Amino acid sequence: MFQCSLCKLRTHQWSFLLFNVLLFHALLFGADFVEEYLLQPTPGVYTDGMVIDVREKARKLDLSVARENISQDYTIANPSACGKSDLFLLTLVFSSVANNTQRDAIRRTWANQTSIQGFPSHVLFFLGSSHSSAAQKALMAESDLHGDVVQGHSVDDSSLRGPTERTILALRWVITFCPVARFVLLTEDAVFLNLPSIGGYLLGLHRHPENLYLGRVIQRESPERDPNSPGYLSPALYPGKYLPEYCDGTAYVLSQDVIRKVYVAASAVHLPVPVDVFVGFCAQRAGVAPTHSARWVGDKHVRYNACCYRYLFNSARMRPDELDRVWADMRQKDGRCSLLRTYYGVVTCKTLTYLNKLPFFHSDGQY
Repeated sequence: MFQCSLCKLRTHQWSFLLFNVLLFHALLFGADFVEEYLLQPTPGVYTDGMVIDVREKARKLDLSVARENISQDYTIANPSACGKSDLFLLTLVFSSVANNTQRDAIRRTWANQTSIQGFPSHVLFFLGSSHSSAAQKALMAESDLHGDVVQGHSVDDSSLRGPTERTILALRWVITFCPVARFVLLTEDAVFLNLPSIGGYLLGLHRHPENLYLGRVIQRESPERDPNSPGYLSPALYPGKYLPEYCDGTAYVLSQDVIRKVYVAASAVHLPVPVDVFVGFCAQRAGVAPTHSARWVGDKHVRYNACCYRYLFNSARMRPDELDRVWADMRQKDGRCSLLRTYYGVVTCKTLTYLNKLPFFHSDGQY
């Protein structure tokens, strides 16, 4: 009966249906189109003295002395974790001491691959200090077992400056012990990463792998002006109407030279801002503009679809059981998705993700 009803539709009714279908897809993908092509930050030509000074210091930066005093900065230094190979992509996963279940899930799933299209890839976990001797002992045993843990000394993750201090110490570790890594991906332990797609994107860049600060770019965000907020930024301290462009801290990529530039610039940035905004300020001082891709979803939890997850770069707020189910399903299904299957996969997962924000639609049993 439904098919017969469709057959009886007149031309203007068919046009109306087609218009609504096109409108739906335009609304669904319009934001991504704008992000990818119209709102792409345009790198400028930087010639001011501050930028030149940062870049020159980064070029001459020598942390060889840190190798002789590694216990001063790192409780677990793991200096040989990168090896001596020409590492293409190093992924540093920020975690807390108590999140060993999450780390194990990552080891079983997306981190369980050592190369991308034949280029070496490596995943390490970067942690702050432990407040329990029993937890520290367990972490040391975990490090001995897996060899993929680095722990910063006296970094309190619970303080406002904790994540920033941890990030600076992580960059210092990369410069000191992993200068061979061409790209470094910084992320969190509740994130699913599509390393093959990220690596393929990096390999396909039609540019020299320098000055790369890649992620989901946040633009024209106003500073926190509420004096009662822990992230309060007074007009006297920062008079600007908008924060500098920066990449969402859930997951982003820095080329090795930008690691050095951000590290050098960090010594001059003293602002009470979230760590991803802090990195944005450092990149600005170094004359590095962020590069945006709509395939990064930031801190969104994307409803699962195999072809969608093979296309997007990340999905956030993933529990260990979700990581296991997603990984098992993706390994069982055909590893290649046609253009049409990818298109409908992205349509499906994005639609469900948006609908999942509605209270009456949300279901914790879905992933």
